[in-house]
Amino acid sequence: MSMEERLKNELMMIKRKAGITDDLEVIWAPDADSKLSGEVKGKTIYIYESEEEKAVNTLIHEFIDFLVSRALEPYISFANAMIKLLSDIAYRRKEETIETIVRLLTSQEGR
Repeated sequence: MSMEERLKNELMMIKRKAGITDDLEVIWAPDADSKLSGEVKGKTIYIYESEEEKAVNTLIHEFIDFLVSRALEPYISFANAMIKLLSDIAYRRKEETIETIVRLLTSQEGR
């Protein structure tokens, strides 16, 4: 069995144990120069470890990362929406303040 097949089988097994039906995939892309052992991009787990046991442990680690990240998504979306809303409000207020200052500086009344 190739390393890629082993990782796919391991992923299938941990998905079954966790009761996860997501279309999660694993790609083995050994890279000795990578600073990462693995990472999750979308619904794909990339494993960069070349050594078999390290690769399997990295798969488990990245699977857990996927689950935790998925659980945090609503909070991240909410926080990003709030940041955008506050940024929009702050921008409008800044522009209103600038326009007020421009009117004060260019007003001919009261001179």
